[in-house]
Amino acid sequence: MIRLDKFLSEMSGWTRSEVKKIVRTGSVTVDGNEVKKPETKIDEKLSIVRVDGRQIKYNKYEYYMLNKPKGFVSATTDREHKTVVDIISSSEKKDLFPVGRLDIDTEGLLLITNDGELAHRLLAPKNHVEKTYYVEVSGILDDADVDAVEKGLDIGEEKNTIPAKMEILKTDIQNNISSCYLTIHEGKFHQVKRMMKKLGKTVTYLKRVSMGSLILDSKLKKGNYRKLTEQEIIELKK
Repeated sequence: MIRLDKFLSEMSGWTRSEVKKIVRTGSVTVDGNEVKKPETKIDEKLSIVRVDGRQIKYNKYEYYMLNKPKGFVSATTDREHKTVVDIISSSEKKDLFPVGRLDIDTEGLLLITNDGELAHRLLAPKNHVEKTYYVEVSGILDDADVDAVEKGLDIGEEKNTIPAKMEILKTDIQNNISSCYLTIHEGKFHQVKRMMKKLGKTVTYLKRVSMGSLILDSKLKKGNYRKLTEQEIIELKK
């Protein structure tokens, strides 16, 4: 059971004081009955709550897949730049946050949610959740680079990087550029860029394409987002 004003505040994004005013106007019904007392207890999962005829459904957690564009920071607030949370305009929640970080100039898959337990599980170093990036670099990647990545690289940390996987996609000797998929199991600061620097290459474009079981929707344009499907949520929580 939960107080009506608390339920409406959490599910709608209204402040508690705003909710109390709305309730007292007689705009709210619970199971078809008009309710004017904000402190009324309801069953958040079973009670049918409507405001001016619009049902407010119980939804404790929200999960969004965002195809992050450049220019946005992976944070909830920032004084200088727009944040990835600012993009999620359809949500009425105020407690959304990005799971992990992508640099301001990095694009691709970012999970936005308010499920702290899932975020902790995905980010905990001991769980070694795979993250795959599409990488373009200045320089020519070769088999020796693949071997070095698979063994672990010294990028200036206390320990070498955990053995990773690299699949070379294209090399252009004439223009001195290469591209690859890089799959890592950590989330160290600027890790991909530092790994490539260790290999003598410079990252020119970086895009995350998957995180754990979650794969970036190919139909999702840069700057767009969608809610995760039930199956995607189930797979992430396994």
